[in-house]
Amino acid sequence: MTKQQSDSKTKGRYERHDPYYRAAKKQGFMARSIFKLEEIDKDFSLIKSDSWVLDLGCSPGSWLQYVDTRIAPSKHGGAVGVDVLPLKVSFAPYIHFIHANIFDVEISSLTPRAALNMPGTPLFFDVVLSDMAPNTSGIKSVDQDRSMALCEHALAIAEQILRPGGNFCVKVLEGGGMQAFVKECRRVFFDVKIRRPKGTRAASMETYVVGLKKK
Repeated sequence: MTKQQSDSKTKGRYERHDPYYRAAKKQGFMARSIFKLEEIDKDFSLIKSDSWVLDLGCSPGSWLQYVDTRIAPSKHGGAVGVDVLPLKVSFAPYIHFIHANIFDVEISSLTPRAALNMPGTPLFFDVVLSDMAPNTSGIKSVDQDRSMALCEHALAIAEQILRPGGNFCVKVLEGGGMQAFVKECRRVFFDVKIRRPKGTRAASMETYVVGLKKK
């Protein structure tokens, strides 16, 4: 058995016993990560029924699925998702997907009005989410640096296309650059929280930095 086969077998065994994985599958969500966003949103009220949301690193689509459950009833919000990988679920026209590397996307094309090209869409987002993750090397310091580059880019995007008072949530791999990143977030937002949702796997270095009320 190759290492890849062994890892796949171990993952499959873990997923069969993981309550979050089973719950996501039962409820028709694309990934267990939906419950991380749900917990953060319930704690900090990131997303309103009329919010316009940018979801960076949106594949396979579970966070957009959650956003859809929050905005669909009002019919006044919308979302734009970006990922280098394809989505595995389709959405209504008020949710638009950009299949691209986020570093190759012009920020001006990410605004709700530019991306959806629909009457009445705003120029700025209410919420920017980032669940982006780097291709891991297995070298802790390298993976942390790659993660931080994504986080910093997500913050730079949020700073430009998030409305005043808007909210931000980004996944970070805990490490040496995190304190400096949190300090940068505090420059942009009135309140910054750090949250490790219950659905995070025990061995994971993932945590989330939440910026509330953009200055």
